Amino acid sequence: MRHGNTNRKFGRVRKVRSSFLKGLALDLIRHGKITTTEARAKELKKVVEPLVTLAKKNDLAARRLATSRLMNRKPETKKLFDEIAPNYTSRRGGYTRITRLPVRKSDASRMAVIEFV
Repeated sequence: MRHGNTNRKFGRVRKVRSSFLKGLALDLIRHGKITTTEARAKELKKVVEPLVTLAKKNDLAARRLATSRLMNRKPETKKLFDEIAPNYTSRRGGYTRITRLPVRKSDASRMAVIEFV
């Protein structure tokens, strides 16, 4: 049964899907803005926003937890804590923005840009 399970599967098994979303999160942290499909952007928002909330605490435990959730990538974790999170100290949520783009010509997928506000 899938009661209450509203996650998108993207045609992948659970481990591959979580790794895929972590990779997208790393790209978003690294570049600040990425272009992807609308469904991927909506799922990515669910991964990145809790990480920014965690980074706003700015203590050792939060840093270690964020590092483990970002596949032990220390440069991206450092950027998240030192550059991204301080911009949102007064904001209570909604750290990302999804802007829709025209459909992709090859397969008519709805495209979107996800970026930090």
